[in-house]
Amino acid sequence: MVNEAESLSVADRAALLKGLVPVVARDMSPKDFESLILELRLKGERFYDASLHPGEGRANRHVIGERDLEGR
Repeated sequence: MVNEAESLSVADRAALLKGLVPVVARDMSPKDFESLILELRLKGERFYDASLHPGEGRANRHVIGERDLEGR
């Protein structure tokens, strides 16, 4: 599925994500859906952080984690 989605334009991939939101949300509790969205946000932030620091690895920099987002 991911490989097929990669063949789409970025606009089509964004539309696919937006289209999946109600389908996924309807089968989850609001709290579980919020957790999923936070996980996606975290994955994006980690991706951008790694992109800005190629080859450095996580040990040499602060990488935001679930505890940071949850305030633990």
